[in-house]
Order: sequence, then C-alpha cells, then structure tokens
Amino acid sequence: MRETAVDPAGVTDVASIFDRFARQYPALENYRSSVLFALNSEFARSESPLHDGDELAFFPPVSGG
Repeated sequence: MRETAVDPAGVTDVASIFDRFARQYPALENYRSSVLFALNSEFARSESPLHDGDELAFFPPVSGG
C-alpha cells in the first residue's frame, strides 16, 4: 500500500484526483475505464465529491478465476 497526500487546490471530485495522477503518470490513462475507486472505504463513482480529510483509493483492474 502506498499513501500520498494531495494538495486540495482544484480538487472537486474523484475524477479530478485521477486526472492529476494521470498527468503525472501517463500510463494510468490506459486504465481509466476499468479502475475502481473507494472513498472512505466505500466504493465510489468518478463524480463523487471530495472533502478535506477524505481517503481515496484506486483499485487496478484484476482478473481471477
């Protein structure tokens, strides 16, 4: 697990955080449609609003059997 604190300037929703990381790590853009998000330990949508102190997690695509 890796944690990163994010400057809240310009952050309005889950998508805005993903956008910020995708600019920093362009390969993330390839997974935009399949990444799952969790906001404060609950699954969230990309348009879910963020508030100061929220915890956001990205879950990469996985496969299983």
